[in-house]
Amino acid sequence: MPKYFIGVDVSTTASKALVIDEQGNVIATQSNPHELSTPRPLWSEQDPEEWWRAASASLRAVLQKVSPDDVAAVGLTGQMHGLTTLDKDGKPIRPAILWNDQRSGAQCEAITRKVGAKKLYQIIGSLLLPGFTAPKLLWLRENEPESYKQIAHILLPKDYVRYRLSGAYAVDVADGSGLGLLDIGKRQWSDEMLAAFDFPREWFPTLVETTEISARVNEEGARATGLKVGTPIVGGAGDQPAAGVGNGIVSPNQVSLTVGTSGVAFAFSERYNPEPDGRLHHFCHTPGAWMYMGVMLSAAGGLRWLHDELMPKASYDELNQMAASVPRGSLGLLFAPYLTGERNPHPDPLARGAFVGLTLRHGLPQMVRSVMEGVAFGMRDQLELLRVQGVNPTSAVISGGAANSPVWRQLITDIMGIPLYTVNTQEGSAFGAAIMGAVGVGAYKDVKEACAVMVRKVDEFAPDPEGVADYQRLYPAFRDLYPALKATYAALAQFEM
Repeated sequence: MPKYFIGVDVSTTASKALVIDEQGNVIATQSNPHELSTPRPLWSEQDPEEWWRAASASLRAVLQKVSPDDVAAVGLTGQMHGLTTLDKDGKPIRPAILWNDQRSGAQCEAITRKVGAKKLYQIIGSLLLPGFTAPKLLWLRENEPESYKQIAHILLPKDYVRYRLSGAYAVDVADGSGLGLLDIGKRQWSDEMLAAFDFPREWFPTLVETTEISARVNEEGARATGLKVGTPIVGGAGDQPAAGVGNGIVSPNQVSLTVGTSGVAFAFSERYNPEPDGRLHHFCHTPGAWMYMGVMLSAAGGLRWLHDELMPKASYDELNQMAASVPRGSLGLLFAPYLTGERNPHPDPLARGAFVGLTLRHGLPQMVRSVMEGVAFGMRDQLELLRVQGVNPTSAVISGGAANSPVWRQLITDIMGIPLYTVNTQEGSAFGAAIMGAVGVGAYKDVKEACAVMVRKVDEFAPDPEGVADYQRLYPAFRDLYPALKATYAALAQFEM
């Protein structure tokens, strides 16, 4: 019997293939990079063929380590929201418009006015934001009508790889939730949203559940990748819900905190219950379940910016030593971490970063620690939104680059006020996709059972009571930053172009 499961992750920077066995042990992994294009301010695009080139090369590499005959299933994951337009022959019409592209703000405002803000986020589980897929498609109609006229199919990034593997046009409900066109509570396309945008239903792929077999590898896909013809491909999920599975977040009150380039607080929900003001994403998760997701657009990316611009020759170990030498609160210096705008709880593409409280006493060590603390406070904002929704974690998984820094990890633990722990793999999304593949072909009865075997707690980190008390006093000052600076951000935006 086949005994391995492959997860393919089509991220913004690379496409990865990961092989695991039935116990969740990683057998092989390979990643190949993509090029990213930013042709204008606020734009972010990629050529879909880059995804296929990188994904097929990664699959060929891992299949040198295991036999294709031993692969029971493939699960797919990847960057969410990316608008991928295909013509009637299945060829890309133009570069895909990605999740971090901000050009469609006016289209979001127009549809929100048309549908009504409260009604809209009750349907789609979130405010409609420029990162979502549907407003990008509306932008295309208004600004590139010749491209728009050629459209026959709309896909998301990982689903383009599914199409190249199998010829099938399909999307899972978890990733599909980010298009802005699903009725999330009903887990189906929303006729009302399609009508509001005036998009033809036939452009959009078949909806499947995350563990449902959606397609099988065809001869063309097999030639390109080395997979066996007929290998099942399950629905999979977008990168964040897949990472939720990879972190074992499949039961009530479980939470994960991913502090990578962006920051994501993720929680499981047994029922559809949107946040009243739309300040959290509330999307479909594994079969019969939903998820809450709060997103910071810049998290560890903020520390990378500080490093690259002010001390590029320093190692990250040196930055950690600087932060460790500074007391909590960074001598009264706060950092607003909104370097690329913000999503939750402040859906504002004009939000910007700021150091507040600078004096002659402050230098690079205080700035480093202040950035770490500002990012952690931004993640605390997400946790507070989850708590309002009835999610009450007693601990949380931590992953991403910040989890590798002892000083950053500890101050996050103190700011959250609950223990944090790591799990047995940092492969996140690809690992979750492979788990869904295992469930899809019956190796486990459901995702919860699979995670109980495959996802294991490794290290736990306890909050320091003194640190909790200090940061609890500082947190209200951080929460005041965005309201105080909001008008200033808007005034400064006119000088950015």
